[in-house]
Amino acid sequence: MDEEGPDCGKADFVLLDQVTMEDFMENLKLRFEKGRIYTYIGEVLVSVNPYQELPLYGHEAITKYQGRELYERPPHLYAVANAAYRAMKRRSRDTCIVISGESGAGKTEASKHIMQYIAAVTNPSQRAEVERVKDVLLKSTCVLEAFGNARTNRNNNSSRFGKYMDINFDFKGDPVGGHIHSYLLEKSRVLKQHVGERNFHAFYQVLRGCEDSQLEDLHLQRNPALYSFTRQGAGLNPLDSDERSHYQAVMEAMRVIGFSSEEVDSVRRILAAILHLAVYQRLFEWVVNRINCVMEPRDRDPRRDGKDTVIGVLDIYGFEVFPVNSFEQFCINYCNEKLQQLFIQLILKQEQEEYEREGIAWQTVDYFNNATIVDLVERPHRGVLAVLDEACSAAGTITDRIFLQSLDTHHRHHPHYTSRQLCPTDKTMEFGRDFRIKHYAGDVTYSVEGFIDKNRDHLFQDFKRLLYNSSDPTLRAMWPDGQQDITEVTKRPLTAGTLFKNSMVALVENLASKEPFYVRCIKPNEDKVAGRLDEGHCRHQVAYLGLLENVRVRRAGFASRQPYPRFLLRYKMTCEYTWPNHLLGSDRAATSALLEQHGLQGDVAFGHTKLFIRSPQTLVTLEQSRARLIPIIVLLLQKAWRGTLSRRRCRRLRAIYTIMRWFRKHKVRAHLAELQRRFQAARQPPLYGQDMVWPPPPAVLQPFQDTCRALFCRWRARQLVKNIPPSDMAQIKAKVAAMGVLQELRPDWGCRRAWDRDYLSSATDNPAASGLFTQRLKALRDKDGFRTVLFSSHVRKVNRFNKRQDRALLLTDRHLYKLDPSRQYRVMRAVPLASVTGLSVTSGRDQLVVLHARGQDDLVVCLHRSRPPLDNRVGELVGVLVAHCQGEGCTLEVRVSDCIPLSQRGARRLVSVEPKPEQPEPDFRCSRGAYTLLWPSS
Repeated sequence: MDEEGPDCGKADFVLLDQVTMEDFMENLKLRFEKGRIYTYIGEVLVSVNPYQELPLYGHEAITKYQGRELYERPPHLYAVANAAYRAMKRRSRDTCIVISGESGAGKTEASKHIMQYIAAVTNPSQRAEVERVKDVLLKSTCVLEAFGNARTNRNNNSSRFGKYMDINFDFKGDPVGGHIHSYLLEKSRVLKQHVGERNFHAFYQVLRGCEDSQLEDLHLQRNPALYSFTRQGAGLNPLDSDERSHYQAVMEAMRVIGFSSEEVDSVRRILAAILHLAVYQRLFEWVVNRINCVMEPRDRDPRRDGKDTVIGVLDIYGFEVFPVNSFEQFCINYCNEKLQQLFIQLILKQEQEEYEREGIAWQTVDYFNNATIVDLVERPHRGVLAVLDEACSAAGTITDRIFLQSLDTHHRHHPHYTSRQLCPTDKTMEFGRDFRIKHYAGDVTYSVEGFIDKNRDHLFQDFKRLLYNSSDPTLRAMWPDGQQDITEVTKRPLTAGTLFKNSMVALVENLASKEPFYVRCIKPNEDKVAGRLDEGHCRHQVAYLGLLENVRVRRAGFASRQPYPRFLLRYKMTCEYTWPNHLLGSDRAATSALLEQHGLQGDVAFGHTKLFIRSPQTLVTLEQSRARLIPIIVLLLQKAWRGTLSRRRCRRLRAIYTIMRWFRKHKVRAHLAELQRRFQAARQPPLYGQDMVWPPPPAVLQPFQDTCRALFCRWRARQLVKNIPPSDMAQIKAKVAAMGVLQELRPDWGCRRAWDRDYLSSATDNPAASGLFTQRLKALRDKDGFRTVLFSSHVRKVNRFNKRQDRALLLTDRHLYKLDPSRQYRVMRAVPLASVTGLSVTSGRDQLVVLHARGQDDLVVCLHRSRPPLDNRVGELVGVLVAHCQGEGCTLEVRVSDCIPLSQRGARRLVSVEPKPEQPEPDFRCSRGAYTLLWPSS
């Protein structure tokens, strides 16, 4: 129960401080509100129907409970199923699980979960025969629900019969067969149902699930309202799809179980016949017998296979009290009296046997013994059933009123019997109709109307012979008593009451021979609403289920008992002599030392293998001490485990780093050796190692190799530069500068051509006016005192007034000049070179250049009139200007963009290039806020 904290209440009612109805209900309600629908009373499980799906079942939950002791996990149906299965398998002893509670309390669902658990934990070797039996066990529930369940005002899937199933297991614990016993089918429901209720599910499933052709063969129509037996419930479940899916599930289950197609057809025909005639009980009994035939163990020889053991599952109706209670309620409540009597006797027997095994003195337990009530019903000659049989067999006209008078005569002094005749002042009963029995669960008033007819339950022998002579083999098998000859003298058949009493006696004897486990189901409210617990309604069920009586019996001697190893495992941390492991002679001695340290030795008794604790307060004290220490222990364990993990990780890291260090050394040596081998011939001219391929370095040597490559490049450049004439050094520096700013941005920047710089002084490039330009250049040198011409060329320019004109561009080490070639290269504009802050070019082959100067309008030009035409000189202009700025120690910003922004008199404009093959010469096209260079190239 480690997964439940104190905020969820007591997981076992035995641990309550006081055994009162108020304390019981308070704990039940608290656990229900916390989603804990299961609670123990010792080894008895109390289950509250949640009326909703909860994540408590499935493979993961089964694994959690498989092989565990009852108290190792929170209360659960799987824990009870596991305890019954382990007791059967470990001790080769027959066991049974008794499930009881009123209609709607969840008995059928509980039995399903138990069957699912048993099916899940058995047959690990996947034997085919065992799998067949498991399939039959699981599918039989579906078939029996269809034929034995109906919708009532209390429950949409109410079992209208009692069911006891024996499951046979071989010596390995695998299911090999089974047998089903049914009790008191409510056959009167076929003829009449209460308002708001339906007939058995099977009728509606046939009508709404069969194919149209099948219905036509059966002479039926799909509407249930057309038949008197199903008219009452025809509109209570309008979803035909649900009925069809249920019908298909039942048909599939019958196929898996082993019903032949002919038998299934016969069942359909008989259901159709019942809608026209009244033989349902015989059909139900035949279905049960047919399932039993399939489940019977096959080819089992005890001498060869060993003795089979059995787990029985009893899903039976609970105590019933209606406004009008008739013969069926009388039998059901008699059944519950018998089971309650057995329940108390077996609980006491289990207690006494355990005390004897452990050497503890047995103490007499006072409890309410309902044997007098059972005797009132079944006593020979004087009991209610005996008086009823006498009335049924008497000659003449015997009425229900006469039967009641006979009861009054026999039991007028019985403390648990009364009637209006015996108590005239009690107006809750009617004269000549009602009698009352004081059951252990409360008083119930019965109406004798119909008792005699329901007890006789006779069919004429002629009717039996008629059905026995049917051509349908299934229908014929249902009426074996019809084979008697008309001349035969037969005994009077046993009455329904006697048959039921005999079946109850046999059932009780069967259960008494097994080790019992109990599931007590409680219905939280009458409206089948999830999350709501009606205290008044639950109090009544707690009373008639005898749960308080069970708690008192369990607590009469000792509230709790635990094996010494399990006790020490849970509480050993609370004592210095037992933590972490004791060194005493035995677990019993260690337990004694622990209790002495807490001063609790006076409230316990020591058995041979178990410790018996008298009061719940002792357990509470131990639990509180344990709860205080658990966080400290958890922290200690976490610290130790984290330390272990850290040390383990540290050792691994040390090993890893050692391996990495040696491996890195190996890789470095191997790489350096490879570099030395590859670059032995790098000193040979003229390539100086240009064709050498650098090997990929280890990651640790990547920075080293990058440095080496840089050094190698500089060395190689030095070797190449040594052979360059001094006159070419300026051109080399300019190309290097251009490459630095244009390499990745402008693919073609003229690096492979010779850079002459001063093209206007060249007779080749400017044959008509080179002399004039030379004179103008001399005059400017005398005036401005510049030393070097960096660049000169003819250009096409556009200004802020959108005027396009031919001009010349002269770039010296002092100024940037704009000249007019048509006027003997007259200076139009001179800008100090220090004012030039940058220039912009495009990424294409065009010769567009935008020069940016501080405090000046940006100059937009296109280099042209070159020889050869459209020669690529933009890279040269960029290179010489950048190289000069680098030499002067200033920065020049170079931008490469296909849409260049510029500024003229504060106005922002854009300039771009448009390739135009038909354009003879480069020129600008002006538009509002933008210039476009029309470049005569494709």
